[in-house]
Amino acid sequence: MGDRNRGLLDWLDQPSTERGLYYADSADGWDFWSYRDLAALVLRTAAALRAQGVGQGDVVALVLRSSPGFVAGFFGALAAGATPCSIPPPFAFQRADEYERHASHLFGTAAPRFTICDDESLEQIRKIASGLGLEEPVTFDELVFGVAPLERPMPLPETALIQFTSGSSGFSRGVSISADALRTNLAGMGQWLGCAPQYPAISWLPVHHDMGLVGFLLNVVVTGFDGWMMQPDDFIRSPLRYLRCISDQGAVMTAMPNFGLAYILRRVRPADLRELRFDSVRCVIIGAERVDRQVLEDFHALLGPHGLDRGALLPAYGSAEATLAVTGLAPGEGWSAQAPDAGDAASLAGAAVVGCGRPLEGRTVRILSEEGEELPDGRVGEIVVTGVSIASGYIGTTGSASGTSVDDGGLATGDAGFLRDGQLFVIGRLGDGLKVNGKMVFAESLEALLHHRGIPERRVAVLLGVRDGVPTGVAVFGGVRPGWREAAHEVLSEWLGDAELHMVELPRGGVSVTSSGKPRRRVIWKALCAGEFDATTRPLTAEAEEAAEAEDAPVAAD
Repeated sequence: MGDRNRGLLDWLDQPSTERGLYYADSADGWDFWSYRDLAALVLRTAAALRAQGVGQGDVVALVLRSSPGFVAGFFGALAAGATPCSIPPPFAFQRADEYERHASHLFGTAAPRFTICDDESLEQIRKIASGLGLEEPVTFDELVFGVAPLERPMPLPETALIQFTSGSSGFSRGVSISADALRTNLAGMGQWLGCAPQYPAISWLPVHHDMGLVGFLLNVVVTGFDGWMMQPDDFIRSPLRYLRCISDQGAVMTAMPNFGLAYILRRVRPADLRELRFDSVRCVIIGAERVDRQVLEDFHALLGPHGLDRGALLPAYGSAEATLAVTGLAPGEGWSAQAPDAGDAASLAGAAVVGCGRPLEGRTVRILSEEGEELPDGRVGEIVVTGVSIASGYIGTTGSASGTSVDDGGLATGDAGFLRDGQLFVIGRLGDGLKVNGKMVFAESLEALLHHRGIPERRVAVLLGVRDGVPTGVAVFGGVRPGWREAAHEVLSEWLGDAELHMVELPRGGVSVTSSGKPRRRVIWKALCAGEFDATTRPLTAEAEEAAEAEDAPVAAD
């Protein structure tokens, strides 16, 4: 193949018949697709897209779950000279109206020339496409039926991927990623992790999210090793099936956010692991959200007796704008947690944060002050990234309050952190904080303390800001339980000084999150300040527990 295709489509040249992807079925088994079979499907998809009028640089939207069809749709779009864009299918959202609003924004931003979707999402996507004046979507099976494969791939498009951000600060933003940036990031991850075809891997991450797509699926396919693929809901139903696969297949690599580790800890008992071994695991990449050191310790305590090496836990940092990976801990090194210089930040609420490793080759990380000056080791400021894998920029209107930006100076992440001996320590979003006595306190730090008090992730979000001129902290609960209000008051009153404290109680699952599960703090805050929040906001006091129980108690009959 020509140089323009080098690295992304090379695997189509001589695809393996022995290695490939294994997809979890509903009967606790696995459906195998060799790379030879997947390559043939990719070239059929490319031919079908060309026959539908898709041309060089056109955008192809993929509304598909993790499947052979997704692999064929993604690489088939590239082989047709088009730009793939993965849009979450409806399963990622709980309400139809919320999904329609979100997906309409994504489609309006990406403006796809063609859309491929699953059978179960066809009607919803057809409605959205019609409302935007886009071409009617086609199911994958219908698209490729009876089509002969393309003889050879077209030149790669200049933009090899449109990736959407999580949208934690508002609507997701479309990020334009060049073929060079994608190739560079995949090569950097391969070098960091020591990827090789003989190392099997497993994932349950959604393929519309950058960690599941770039960090796992593309890495696996381009490298050519066996990949064991579960759906996110497979993992939620049975995290033990996921662990059993690691043990049975001798998996070397996997990846997940901190939430995944915490979920395993809640659902899996030591007795469940009696027959399992995890000696094979070299890389458990942990990213996409702040990493909790207690979760790391507890996870190793659970799996360590069955062979999991502490050095296999690899905290990492990245973003869609960086084509994903920025820093990562080296396999075998062993994670550590540190605090910034004394007196620099109350943001850590008295606790150290987990290091996310060192920059991958070709990337530079600096910490800048509010005035744009580079800060020395141990000082907290904004994380700024430069390097060859930075995205080209954003597409469409952003519709976001995100503090992240991309320009000639690199990627200003909008995240706060510090460096120590070359390693990056990430604290939280700059826009999700409040100055207390001249020092920043971050929502993610307070949420971490609440998790340590027994409130699970996804069940509480902390909002910080200035409301009507008054510093304010709000605890938003999703399905509150006894003791949670009291814990929230103790934590927020200790670290927010004289700020006004409030709470909002929603039904379980009511805390608004992104398609990747992050709390949409600034979206909730904006609605609350504008008086558009449906739920009642009331003071969070030391007597909150007792008062709430009194309110909820039945009234005695006369």
